[in-house]
Amino acid sequence: MGLGPRKKARNLATKSLYVGNLSFSATEDELRQLFEQFGPIAEIRVIGNKGFGFVDLPEENVAAAIEATNGKEVGGRTLTVNEARPRPERSDDSRGGRGGGRSRW
Repeated sequence: MGLGPRKKARNLATKSLYVGNLSFSATEDELRQLFEQFGPIAEIRVIGNKGFGFVDLPEENVAAAIEATNGKEVGGRTLTVNEARPRPERSDDSRGGRGGGRSRW
């Protein structure tokens, strides 16, 4: 009885894959077709006109998905697929590393 919720939670654990070197016109549907064989897709994010995206898959299927798709040619381009790294934390200074103001003089 007590294992039911725990098992369900484990099945919902996902990891995010980075998919690089996509065509700039790549769509979510194209990524879905490529990765749906590796289990239910939790989320797909194509970064518009940047040539990359992210696909969230069940954790237990990530290694197989990487092995099957990394280096695969899609739309005349060789894909780079690996486990996505977490975004670096942003500092409280939202200006980035450019300095921002004109207080140099």
